[in-house]
Amino acid sequence: MSQIFHRSTNTVSKVSIFGAAFLVAAALWLTLQLSRSPYATGAGIVRGQPVPFSHQHHVGGMGIDCRYCHSSVEVSASAGMPPTKTCMNCHSQIWNQSAMLEPVRESFRTDRSIEWNRVHDLPDFAYFAHASHVNKGIGCTTCHGRVDRMPLMAQAASLQMEWCLDCHRNPEKYVRPQEQVFNAAWEPGPDHDGARLVREYHLRPNTSCSTCHR
Repeated sequence: MSQIFHRSTNTVSKVSIFGAAFLVAAALWLTLQLSRSPYATGAGIVRGQPVPFSHQHHVGGMGIDCRYCHSSVEVSASAGMPPTKTCMNCHSQIWNQSAMLEPVRESFRTDRSIEWNRVHDLPDFAYFAHASHVNKGIGCTTCHGRVDRMPLMAQAASLQMEWCLDCHRNPEKYVRPQEQVFNAAWEPGPDHDGARLVREYHLRPNTSCSTCHR
């Protein structure tokens, strides 16, 4: 019986099979890279705001404590956004004629909240409590980055589950003395003992699904 297919068909078939496997692996790799990129996570992207509030100026330059604006951070799941009155405590006297701050003055006059664009936006299925973290020695900059160096606020971390789990599995790498939680410029020194703080603060971060997904 004569041969139906040319001898080269075997080679073409092998190349096609290996080529398909390579394309599938490359597609999976590309998907993983895209899912970790700023395009997907939003990390490093500055969101437009009705007023260009500078943490670098207020926190880094003027030394304003995080809790002055985010007043519920120690007692609530949400850090809270400051009411316009908090801004006007200073800006009724300072830059009170600035065109840039007109949305603040209008908000104060009309009693309508400024519609800020959320920078750190967790999915609805992920639960995060600020109070339980800051009261256990996790600093603001651990999650939000060096806000004292940000002229405009941007998301510093990916906020993906693997990022959260790294802290929950290795809290000694991230915990700091309680009195340094709101110090944006704090860096661990050579005598920093994270393992001791974990024991002292009785840190036992859970990694079960129900801890964050409720």
